[in-house]
Amino acid sequence: MKKFLIALNIVIWSVVCVQLSHAEAVVKEVCTPKVDKAGKAVMDKKTGKQAEDCKKIKTHKKVEGDKVPDGKKK
Repeated sequence: MKKFLIALNIVIWSVVCVQLSHAEAVVKEVCTPKVDKAGKAVMDKKTGKQAEDCKKIKTHKKVEGDKVPDGKKK
């Protein structure tokens, strides 16, 4: 029973550490105007404005660290 509790404790702490170590991603929506093969703008029939292609992307916060030293200096 004691070995089971120790193993369970190790599993729980490893899951907690993994969850804390991952950087949280922010979801942003990026839209680009639609163009046809000839390069002309594609107009939306309902609004009369140029149509857009929108995608949702994840962006991660940049983690700052120490500068990496150069390899061998000559």
